[in-house]
Amino acid sequence: MKPFFVFSGQGAQTVGMGKDLAAACPEARAFFEEADSVLGYDQSSIIFDGPVEKLTESRFCQPAIYTMSCAALAAFRVKFPDVKPVACAGLSLGEYGALYAGGAFRFADGLRLLARRAELMDAACRSTSGGMASVLGGDPAAIREVCAECGIDVANYNSPGQIVISGEKSKLAAAVDALKARGMRKVILLNVAGAFHSRLMKPAGDALVNVLATAPIELPSVPVYHNFTAAPAKDLTELRNNLASQVAGSVRWEECVRAMVAAGGDTMIEFGPGNVLTGLLRRTLPEIRGINVNSVETLDAIEL
Repeated sequence: MKPFFVFSGQGAQTVGMGKDLAAACPEARAFFEEADSVLGYDQSSIIFDGPVEKLTESRFCQPAIYTMSCAALAAFRVKFPDVKPVACAGLSLGEYGALYAGGAFRFADGLRLLARRAELMDAACRSTSGGMASVLGGDPAAIREVCAECGIDVANYNSPGQIVISGEKSKLAAAVDALKARGMRKVILLNVAGAFHSRLMKPAGDALVNVLATAPIELPSVPVYHNFTAAPAKDLTELRNNLASQVAGSVRWEECVRAMVAAGGDTMIEFGPGNVLTGLLRRTLPEIRGINVNSVETLDAIEL
């Protein structure tokens, strides 16, 4: 088996995520305790007890998913200490979990970075009026053309037949109408705080450049496939640039998955809440096995 590790993105969060792992596994619990100490507030109680409105806010949500995902990885490593990934990747904020798993930084350093990213994105959301929509079954070239005409952006290339578009609300509405006029009937507005991975996030990405410049980061020992390029970074300059650029850039998730499989990966193991990434895998490469690690139950069910 040649597994590749992937890490959940925003939207997968649920109140209570990881609570059973923390109760059952001291190694997992240590991550929640360390996060509370690093962040200076009781993140664990927000994750375990809510309220859901608070957990959904980007500034709490992003560090919470990262913490829970790393805790799930810790519990997995206790059970399967000899299983090493051939590659790692994460969806948007999940890229930080992937970089942690690949050895690019310590958990606490990644958490500080991600908390700052979340604050900057939160501020960008509040200063703009943005939204996102999922387009199902549409032609990618036609979707890009409509986005260009309407002044919005493609946020995510998730899987064959699933593309997410993002931008200012009135322009997004015009794009939805234009897509439907072209015969793309399945266009679903998403319940999100803002226009993630669009030009409206550029101020957040630009501000993150200075934060990344002084952050303790190393080139990971395991190849990490970046959202922005769908490839591992060749050096630290490129790695930092990828992290800054992905805030407003398109998430090339389908390409990342195909590239990791082309590099030899034969089993996706998804760490973090939900099962979005294994679901996208079934639409992209159904012959590849997908495994979720998000609870004691899912961990106990794994046979490798």
